[in-house]
Amino acid sequence: MKKLILFVLLCFVTPSLASLGVRAAGSQPDSWHSADWSSSGLLPGASDDGEAAVYVMAARTGGLKGALAVHSWVVTKQSGSDRYTRYDKVGWGSPIRVNAYAADGRWYSNEPDILLALHGDEAAALIPRIAAAVNAYPHAERGDYNIWPGPNSNSFVAHVLREVPELGIALPPEAVGRDYRPWREFLTVTPDWRNLEISLGGYAGLAVGALHGVELRLGGLVFGLDLARPGVKLPGFGRIGV
Repeated sequence: MKKLILFVLLCFVTPSLASLGVRAAGSQPDSWHSADWSSSGLLPGASDDGEAAVYVMAARTGGLKGALAVHSWVVTKQSGSDRYTRYDKVGWGSPIRVNAYAADGRWYSNEPDILLALHGDEAAALIPRIAAAVNAYPHAERGDYNIWPGPNSNSFVAHVLREVPELGIALPPEAVGRDYRPWREFLTVTPDWRNLEISLGGYAGLAVGALHGVELRLGGLVFGLDLARPGVKLPGFGRIGV
């Protein structure tokens, strides 16, 4: 028991406190209203790129929560279209939002990262399936949002990624809620049998495979090893490449 407690302290508690300290030392918007939600300019203008496109994006969330968690979303664009379609899940009102924010908008003033970018025929083939996955999301009613352990914004995007495995990515370790599952769905295996996840309601779990490497999950936080791109995964700091 002492060794288990020491392991949790070293691998989960200490990195989390360090990340919280770094976050607290920085400046953050005072409120939702004072935060910057404008376009970051990260994506090309929709009319400037005639090809179909799919993006998965994420940005640190607001306040001290941003020390440990990101908010993620999905963006699509049909071939020849002059506009993007952005899908988010939020914690107020009807949770699934379409085009509520700029496609590459900042989140609580935090710059987004592009986790995945697909273009051309590959993207065009996946867009209808992404839309179908969004429509089939089971936690889309008013009140179907729980910041922790889920279902939250990252639970929503993780659902889309599972339903469309050809997207070929997993959300980063900082996407708290990505491992949320109802208790009856505690075991998930990808169609190619190369990734296995065990989730105890999002409170604890384990993942092994090509996408995740080896991850121990506790309270939405992740400690693990990235095997495909050698690195370590720490709560708050995410993947640190070696």
